[in-house]
Amino acid sequence: MATYTTTAPGGGGGGSSTAVMEMQDMDILAPHSKLEEARRPRPDASGSSSSREEEGQDPSSPPPPPTATQVVQRWNYPKSNVPKIGACFWSFVVMGANDAAYGALIHYIERYYHLTYTIVSLIFLSPFVGYTASALLNNVLHRSIGQRGVGGIASGCHMLAYIINSGGAKQTIDGNRPPPPYPVMVIAFMIAGFGNGLADAAWNAWVGNLDRANEMLGFLHGFYGLGAVLSPLIATNMVANAKLPWYTFYYIMIGLAGVEIFTSVAGFWTATAAAYHASIARQHGDEREEEEEEEAAAAGQPRGSLREALVKRPSARVTWLCALFLLGYVGIEVALGGWIVVFMIQVRQGAEFASGMTAMGFWLGVTVGRVVLGFVTPRLGEKLAITIYLPIVMALELLFWLVPKFIVSAVAVALQGFFLGPLFPAAIVAMSKLLPRHLHVGAIGFAAAFGGSGAAVLPFAVGAIAQAKGVQVLQPIILALLGVILVLWLGLPRFNDKKKE
Repeated sequence: MATYTTTAPGGGGGGSSTAVMEMQDMDILAPHSKLEEARRPRPDASGSSSSREEEGQDPSSPPPPPTATQVVQRWNYPKSNVPKIGACFWSFVVMGANDAAYGALIHYIERYYHLTYTIVSLIFLSPFVGYTASALLNNVLHRSIGQRGVGGIASGCHMLAYIINSGGAKQTIDGNRPPPPYPVMVIAFMIAGFGNGLADAAWNAWVGNLDRANEMLGFLHGFYGLGAVLSPLIATNMVANAKLPWYTFYYIMIGLAGVEIFTSVAGFWTATAAAYHASIARQHGDEREEEEEEEAAAAGQPRGSLREALVKRPSARVTWLCALFLLGYVGIEVALGGWIVVFMIQVRQGAEFASGMTAMGFWLGVTVGRVVLGFVTPRLGEKLAITIYLPIVMALELLFWLVPKFIVSAVAVALQGFFLGPLFPAAIVAMSKLLPRHLHVGAIGFAAAFGGSGAAVLPFAVGAIAQAKGVQVLQPIILALLGVILVLWLGLPRFNDKKKE
């Protein structure tokens, strides 16, 4: 109890009056027992005091309340994310350069080895083996060796493939390194495909869980487009203008892959398998996570397994629709970028250098579209935005097909690239919103790798058909595929996709 004495001026006599006020102690917050209980560490909060010591926290500090939410990571928070995002960006530059090189070099590879369209198209089909293997192994590798190991394997596969394609260590008397026999080159593209599939799946899943995922994925795939712009530009100048052998381009790719190995391993150095498991636990709450892990282990499947994403409804519907959507999209992108040079030379009667620049224009459109429309798409909402972009691309495809002018075709294909650009990032964002978080690595990784196989299957199919009907079949095939992926996109469930200002 507290006693306070106050003195106030009196009446007309100028005296004073004194009042004594007594205040009783009041339990404002909670009874003593409840207060003590609130101070007691809870097993389902942030973990025991010993686990907090391991994480670098003061064990004497109170744990966060049970209602605390996980802070969404940004590209620059925590600070360790900065080298990680840089590694992801560089890896996508390498992948873009890898995929776009096909279109710039296929004309010269065809003449060098004296191949038919069908046989030369094997350079598109061969990565399918690598992409398929990566789709099946991505989740297992994350759990066993973490993101650091995944990054090291992916970049190492790139390095090995480019060494083979450049002629490897085989040195002739005159100092030149001839390319390997064509079947060996096909195997090298399988290895590169495996590296592409692993990196594509891992980095899409990681960036897709950052704050402002649509914009960040737009930048990520914009760097893919950057590599795809520079690749045909450099390759065309080396071969058409400098008159260098086509396989010397892979010397440059060896240098890019060397940087990728360093950035991927160094940037994700702390991202081990143990760190991956810990991040999953933090995302779902330790106690519930342990229960679900035990239930899943009893059923013979680890929590977040690929089987859960592919079989269990309703997640399976989203995973398969997005995987097929990306299969079609990537196939369209690489078929256009891969066959456009041959089409412009043989059908539009363009010069070799000018035709090579149309491939650069297409990939430049993809790059700019991913960055610019990456800010527009979340404001329209992913579902609506892609439903608008695809009919525009179809109209441009009709213009490309029906107006037989070189300049019209060059402009139309660049604009197609612009509106195709945001499709891949939008699909990844849609999956991250429609699927539970513990399925993101497995499901997004599978869809990205499975979709990446479209870069192998569909361009090969175009080449096989072109062998019989001519390369002009490229346009109706692309138009039909655009219609198919539009239907697949419309089949996705509704989700809260519009960004609130």
